[in-house]
Amino acid sequence: MKIDNRQQLLVVVAIGVVALFIADHLVFTPLTSLWKSSSVKIADLRKQVDDGAALIQREQTIRRHWQEMQKNTLPENTSLAEQQILKAFDAWSRDSRATIMAITPQWKHDSDDYMTLECRVDASGDLETLSRFLYDIEKDPMALKLQSLELSSHSDNGQQMTLALQVSGLVLSPSAP
Repeated sequence: MKIDNRQQLLVVVAIGVVALFIADHLVFTPLTSLWKSSSVKIADLRKQVDDGAALIQREQTIRRHWQEMQKNTLPENTSLAEQQILKAFDAWSRDSRATIMAITPQWKHDSDDYMTLECRVDASGDLETLSRFLYDIEKDPMALKLQSLELSSHSDNGQQMTLALQVSGLVLSPSAP
């Protein structure tokens, strides 16, 4: 009689363990992974909402900054744009005492909303002169981006250096927002 009860108990326990195992794989594990993925999505959505709220709070500042950037772009007339950038390079070289050896402008039409005037500029001087030249370019509000820079020395003590720059200026079309 005890053996029958023991066998029945073992069968019930075995069925219970199998039922728990099946419940774990079919119910608990999927619910846990669903909970974790929902938590990640909720955290991501909260971050997006916070970022959106921050953008809304900074709207006026961002709009002023964009208007300032639009104001400082090169004119749409290609001749005027080239003239403006050549005058700027002349002024920067006079201020820094750098010697400009060559300026090679090239127009790029990458989009209907904008185009860029890419200029290859070769200048020479000592380190202080060329540093001041770069500083003047960077501090100017004109919509320029320094694409690349190559600095090389032509003397043993580094007093005579050559600077090769790739600079691009932005021209927005009137349809750009």
